Amino acid sequence: MIGYYNYTVILTYVGFLCGSVGLYSAANGRTNLAIIMLMLAGFCDMFDGKVAKTKKDRTPQECRFGIQIDSLSDMVCFGLLPPMIGYSAGLNSPIQIAVFCLFSLGALIRLAYFNVSEEDRQQVTTERRKTYEGLPVTSAALLIPLLFAFRGDLAGYFEVAATIVYAVIATLFISPFHIKKPGMRVMLWFIVVGVVELLILIFKYFPQ
Repeated sequence: MIGYYNYTVILTYVGFLCGSVGLYSAANGRTNLAIIMLMLAGFCDMFDGKVAKTKKDRTPQECRFGIQIDSLSDMVCFGLLPPMIGYSAGLNSPIQIAVFCLFSLGALIRLAYFNVSEEDRQQVTTERRKTYEGLPVTSAALLIPLLFAFRGDLAGYFEVAATIVYAVIATLFISPFHIKKPGMRVMLWFIVVGVVELLILIFKYFPQ
């Protein structure tokens, strides 16, 4: 079989499968299950790079393959699934669909830009990246569930609020600002926030 199947790519594959299940769930109106799949995909993406770096004898081809499949998976999980979740929740006006398309386009541009800049960076240094340019697309795994966890509390303002949130995130994807790469302590806080969001979704809205 073509491709690579060692342990360094397993989490990326699992994350992609979570994103795929999320897309199918959203298409069938199972919005909350799709949100949970988004969060699981985010969890996998949080650690796949760290797992990959534990293999010290990766070939250049394996490294480049890892970068490519990570971005391709991110496009599905964090570029396409979040808009599908919004559409599944009834956000389907022409303006909202336009915002969703821009969200996906912003994610696509950012991921492609990251791949190019990362290849250039690795040609001049072997140091680990310390900052990101633009909002990482994986942030959707926390921000979108947070939005939907409180959709019942927003009452009649949810559609407007959601449209604005999606538009802001899309803009931040391609905005030229630098954000520090989170360390393990920050990532643990992300997990705590994710667990809180998950509990809110389960107790307030699941199953739906």
